[in-house]
Amino acid sequence: MTRIVLVRHGHVQGIEPERFRGRLNLELTELGLCQAQATATRIAQQWRPAIVYTSPMQRCVATGRLIANATAVPVLMLADLNDIDYGTWQGRTREDVCRTFPTEYRRWLKFPYLVRFPSGESLSQLSVRVADVVRHVIDNHPGNTIVLVGHDSTNRALLLQALGLPLSRYWGIAQDPCGLSEIVLNDDGMSVLRMNETAHLSTIDSTLVQASKAPSL
Repeated sequence: MTRIVLVRHGHVQGIEPERFRGRLNLELTELGLCQAQATATRIAQQWRPAIVYTSPMQRCVATGRLIANATAVPVLMLADLNDIDYGTWQGRTREDVCRTFPTEYRRWLKFPYLVRFPSGESLSQLSVRVADVVRHVIDNHPGNTIVLVGHDSTNRALLLQALGLPLSRYWGIAQDPCGLSEIVLNDDGMSVLRMNETAHLSTIDSTLVQASKAPSL
């Protein structure tokens, strides 16, 4: 049995108020660092991972490095864990995109599986990348526990695959910063044991949480 502990990176600018972050190489905020450290402690208390894989984006690398330090295992970047490529939408606010691409934006909210971002990716392309990540884990770490640190988009896509759900259910999956999910892979398939667990973040200073909601970027 192979186990995946799936983690979204900690808080960064552009989560609230929301922007299409994608491949913007953002660093963790003070809140994000606290979330990542709390997540590292939580993982070290329950699991004994063999390795931590992260997206190449700095926010994931920093989160993964804290987890690797807490569990005394190596950390490596995995390109296929990268965030979806939002193309020309990258860095823009939802309000800006809604004004500039009204038809495409409505489609993204109602039929996300039908959207390919201008000069960017589609959810189908993202899903193929995520499947390659799962194959990498199965082929290289059978019987081990592996931590994957990804993004809102990659984690949603991976969880949809684990649940056997189509990409049309993309908005039905929640992924909070440093939310924890657990997936087990065996001969019978993939099972989700927990999803978007955030209880380990409850002791973080509330003033940091409020400060994170200020306009950014």
